[in-house]
Amino acid sequence: MKKRNGTEVFRITGARMGLAEDVRGRQRRYVISMSIRTLSVILTVILWDVERHVAVVTLIAGALLPYVAVVIANAGRENTPSLPSNFMPSPVRPALEAGNLKKSSDQS
Repeated sequence: MKKRNGTEVFRITGARMGLAEDVRGRQRRYVISMSIRTLSVILTVILWDVERHVAVVTLIAGALLPYVAVVIANAGRENTPSLPSNFMPSPVRPALEAGNLKKSSDQS
């Protein structure tokens, strides 16, 4: 649900999101991943002389996150959700009882 010009817009179809919206989402995920990588590299420098084991873990995370960030950013567009069914069952019509048919033919 998004707001445009102060009005709420609801998605009611199974259509994909727009290309610009998809690219913006992938860019956001990439920037978040690279921010985490930058933080882990800074922590590596700070912790190297204090806690070497934690510094090595943050160094490994800083080395692997660029690959993960690119893979996530290039994951492609979302899958189209299953479309709603167009099948409408025929209405159920109540059957007439045998007694009602006999009465209506007698009245004629």
